[in-house]
Amino acid sequence: MAIEASRIARNCERAVITAYTELRDVGTADVTAFNACTTLYRIHHPEASLSEARMLVSEWIDHHMVRKADGPTPGCNCA
Repeated sequence: MAIEASRIARNCERAVITAYTELRDVGTADVTAFNACTTLYRIHHPEASLSEARMLVSEWIDHHMVRKADGPTPGCNCA
């Protein structure tokens, strides 16, 4: 389930996908990995609400891990 993190432009998105991938690879349950990644996103973006963080993290996981899409994703404007 390896993702080429270098092709992800946003630092927070790359951190989230890397963390999610590594947590799942070592057997962490999906919901636990998702919650950890939501927390990680909020560390990068403390101004984000919990619901905004959950929405973005779920969209990124769906985009990169489920659909294995290469195109741009919705999200923040950081780089």
